[in-house]
Amino acid sequence: MALAASSSSYPLLNVFWTMLEFFLWVIWIWILIVVFIDIFRSRDMSGGAKALWFLFVLFIPLIGVLVYLIVRGGSMHERAAQDAKQQDAEFRSYVQQAAASSPASTADQLAKLADLRDRGVISAEEFEREKAKVLAS
Repeated sequence: MALAASSSSYPLLNVFWTMLEFFLWVIWIWILIVVFIDIFRSRDMSGGAKALWFLFVLFIPLIGVLVYLIVRGGSMHERAAQDAKQQDAEFRSYVQQAAASSPASTADQLAKLADLRDRGVISAEEFEREKAKVLAS
């Protein structure tokens, strides 16, 4: 029984050390992924330069990542911000295009007609005629 109890003991310091190693490993993988993403998204590098950086970071990871962060790390945020701004602009353009191409709801059409009538642009008879058309469709 004493052997079973001693084989399952895991001191608290070892638990903390294992957790630290695990989190450092996750951070290291995250940094590698960010560097690889930045390499392939860079528009200011040629394909050959991208391939060389990729091979350098892949085969000598620690030195490769450190050199990459020293040489190109300052502009990584600028490229990421520029990509985010471009994606936001494309999304806004898509939403505006989709909203413009979709037909207005019946309530929106009636609200516009009522506004035109209230401003005196159309008469009450025209309002009723257009209202009947909107409600019929």
